[in-house]
Amino acid sequence: MRPLLPLLVTLFLFSGCIQGIAVSTVGNIVGDGFTAITGESDLDFAEKALPGNIKLLEVMLQNDPDNTQLLVLTSQGYSSYALAYLEDSLQDRAREFYVRGRDFGLRILRQDKELARALDGTVDDLKSVLEKRDKDLVPGVFWTAFGWGNYVYLSQDNPDAIADLPRAEALMEFVVRNDSTYYYGGANIFLGTSLGSRPRILGGNTDLARKHFEKALRINGGKFLMTYVYMARSVAAQTLDEELFDKCLRAVDEASLEILPEFRFANAIAKKKAQRLHARRADLF
Repeated sequence: MRPLLPLLVTLFLFSGCIQGIAVSTVGNIVGDGFTAITGESDLDFAEKALPGNIKLLEVMLQNDPDNTQLLVLTSQGYSSYALAYLEDSLQDRAREFYVRGRDFGLRILRQDKELARALDGTVDDLKSVLEKRDKDLVPGVFWTAFGWGNYVYLSQDNPDAIADLPRAEALMEFVVRNDSTYYYGGANIFLGTSLGSRPRILGGNTDLARKHFEKALRINGGKFLMTYVYMARSVAAQTLDEELFDKCLRAVDEASLEILPEFRFANAIAKKKAQRLHARRADLF
């Protein structure tokens, strides 16, 4: 008769192996689902699809809580939903979703014990540790900073939130150094927006912001239309440059969603946000 304990151990290991394979397989399927959504041009249809994908990712993370692929997708999902559907009309809920996006990203970064300590230390501590990391960390860093920075942008009346902006910027500077092409130059767009949205006395620098946007446009060839939206919203509005404002929004208005088929979703959002900026023109200038 076969001893019971070895049999139970074998069954346990086999079960864990099968579970790991299942999570990996479903994770790849959900990842493909996100790819399908990024190519979707119908924002109403995508709005119905995104929450189910995000919650499925959270279910899988309960069984594999340190899975970097799942954490990146979940972070991206929450922040993308906030950007597309919440921040222009439901800011309290948008802040909540951006924080969720940030926190799922932080779960990746905190797997590195030295980096976890640096995140709780000073900005200089964080920069020092990031100097020793490579591009493998880029996706986790980018989506952490994306959620964090957008939360700060919607929390201008919260000093504690504003105090965290240098950390989000340090993370995006890491992305620029290690893989500036990630997400169509997204880190340069982020830094351009951050530097271009605030006055010089508060650390703004529209000249440097323009350089970040110009680099992003070189990376994405002007096909990632959010680049123009953020340039209009930040640099053009901050410097009262009506010509630049109109030029940016015209580029968005005239572009076809087929200019970047794999990212129709983001470009459809850009067109929607450009229309909101058109409507605010008289208030901005």
